[in-house]
Amino acid sequence: MRKHYLDNIRWGTQIIVVLYHVFYMYNAEGVVGGLGRITSLDVQYWDIFQYIVYPWMMPVLFMVSGICAKIYLDSHTASEFIRSRTRKLLIPSTLGLFVFQFIQGYISMSIGGALDKGSDMEAVPGFVKYIIMAFVGSGVLWFLQLLWVLSVVLVLIRKIEKGRLWDRCAKANVIVIVLLSVLMFGSAQVLNLRPITVFRVGLYMCAFLLGYFVFSHDEVMELLKRYFPFAAAISAVLCIAFCAVYFGENYAEAPCNRSLLYIMYAYFGCIAILGGAARYADFENGFTRWMNKRSFGLYIFHYMGISAVALFIAKPGLVPAPAVYVLSLIAGFAAGFGLNAIISRIPFFRWAVMGISRKDSKNVR
Repeated sequence: MRKHYLDNIRWGTQIIVVLYHVFYMYNAEGVVGGLGRITSLDVQYWDIFQYIVYPWMMPVLFMVSGICAKIYLDSHTASEFIRSRTRKLLIPSTLGLFVFQFIQGYISMSIGGALDKGSDMEAVPGFVKYIIMAFVGSGVLWFLQLLWVLSVVLVLIRKIEKGRLWDRCAKANVIVIVLLSVLMFGSAQVLNLRPITVFRVGLYMCAFLLGYFVFSHDEVMELLKRYFPFAAAISAVLCIAFCAVYFGENYAEAPCNRSLLYIMYAYFGCIAILGGAARYADFENGFTRWMNKRSFGLYIFHYMGISAVALFIAKPGLVPAPAVYVLSLIAGFAAGFGLNAIISRIPFFRWAVMGISRKDSKNVR
C-alpha cells in the first residue's frame, strides 16, 4: 500500500520551502545569496521564520527520500533504481541547467550585480557567460544533485550489507531512536563542502540512510506515531531555545549550523514530522493528489518567480517592502505551478528539465 503520509510530507515541506525562500531573499541576518534587507528596520522580526524551519526543512526531505528508496527497491532492481534516479534527478540538475535553468542563473547574477555595466563579466565572451549562468542556475537543484549521489552510494552499501543492517534496524526502540540524534550530530561535523554551504554531505547522508535503514520499518514508525506528542513537545522546546540563542546570527554557516542545539532541533523536528504525519496525515484526497503531482515542479521552479520579483521590482524599489513580500510569495507559487504546467507538456523539455519520460507525461500536469 502507498504510504500517503510520505507524499503529504513532501509537498507540505515544499510549500514551506517556498515560504522560506521569500523570507530568505530579503533577510537581514547576513545569509548570503538573496537580495538582502529591503526595509529600514534595525531588526526584521519576521526573519524568525527562517530559524524555525531551516534546521529540519531539508533533513526531513532526505529522510523521506530514504524511506521512498527502500519502498522502490523492494519491487525494482538496483539498475532500475539508478536509471529512474538518473532520469528524475541527474538529468534535470545537469542537462536542465543548459536547457532552461540558465535563466535562473541570469536572474541570480543580475541580483548580485555580476552582470552590471562595468562589471568584470562585461568582457567575458557570451558563450562563457552562458556556461557560467547555467552553473549558477543550479540554485535549489543542489538537492537533486546530492540526492542522486546518495542514491548511488545506497546501492553500493546495499551490495555490502545485503539486508542484514536493515533487518537489525527493525528492532530499534525509543532509546535507540533518541540516541540516533548523536549520530546526526556527529555526521553534521564532517563532509561540509565549502564554499557551497548547502552541500552538507555528512548530515544529509545520515538523514537519507536513517530514512532507508530505520524509518522505513513499519514497527519503527508505529513508535514514532505513539510517541509523537513527546517528540513534538521536545522539538517545540528546542525550537524556542534555538531561536532565542541564535536569532540574528547566520544560521546557514558554522558554528551555528553545526551546533548541538541546531542538530538536536533538526533531528527531533524530523521525527516529530514523520510521526505526526504517519499518525494524522496518512490519507489521500483530490487536493493531496493534485499537490503531489505538481510538488516537484513547484520545487524546481518556485525560486525563479521569487528572484524575478526581487530583480525587477524589489531591487529598483518600485513598491513598498510589504508589497514585495506578497508579490514574491504569489510569484513563487505562480512560477512553480505555471512552469510545471507548461514545461511538462513540451516534448524534450519535460525530460531535460523535469525528468519526465514519455510514459509519465500523461500523469503530470
